[in-house]
Amino acid sequence: MHLIDVQTGLLADNDAIAAENRAMLATRGIYALNVMSAPGAGKTSLLERLLPLLATRWRVAVIEGDIVGSADAERLAKLGLPVEQINTGGACHLDARMVHHGVHDVVHGPSDVLVFENVGNLVCPAEFDLGEDDAVMLLSVTEGHDKPKKYPLMFRRAGLLVLNKMDLLAMTDFDVEVAVAAARDVHPGIAVIRTSCRTGEGIAEVAAWVERRIAAKRGRPAPPSPKAG
Repeated sequence: MHLIDVQTGLLADNDAIAAENRAMLATRGIYALNVMSAPGAGKTSLLERLLPLLATRWRVAVIEGDIVGSADAERLAKLGLPVEQINTGGACHLDARMVHHGVHDVVHGPSDVLVFENVGNLVCPAEFDLGEDDAVMLLSVTEGHDKPKKYPLMFRRAGLLVLNKMDLLAMTDFDVEVAVAAARDVHPGIAVIRTSCRTGEGIAEVAAWVERRIAAKRGRPAPPSPKAG
């Protein structure tokens, strides 16, 4: 019997296209960020707060991933930023091939920062490299603090863990310290920022983290942090 490892072949093909995406972005010095979470954790709400801060200094473009529909893309388009919608048609993640055309457009357009808002899922998005520089993982306090141990790859992939919906913490059994310890057990170097998209808590800190990552890619000091409104 000959066993065919379909998953390994699929990921190898994806990684080859992701490398091409990354190379295209690198030629123009465009910083790419992959934002991932479970459904409803607040990715779009975070971006509605974060992107206007980044847009004061950088030309920002968004590739929005959803299984169906365009509601999130329409929300972000109201910020006056270029947004491309990708419907995966049932796939629970974006992959490098899906975003390749959008990356090509960004490379040949006036952009400095490209944000991928991935499909809401705690498994598949972590397995597929898009060609990004960094990944951010949102975990809301309305979810379980045991998620890092249940879905370690997602937290291992992310450079930043955003603990979102802190304004609801008192109404949940979520234990912040347990969640942070679990995340750092699977990824010791992960940064953690607590946010509330309703109150604006922590948004400026997320912007500052992104600014430092952009500066690192461009080989220059990070500018002073923008202030949240």
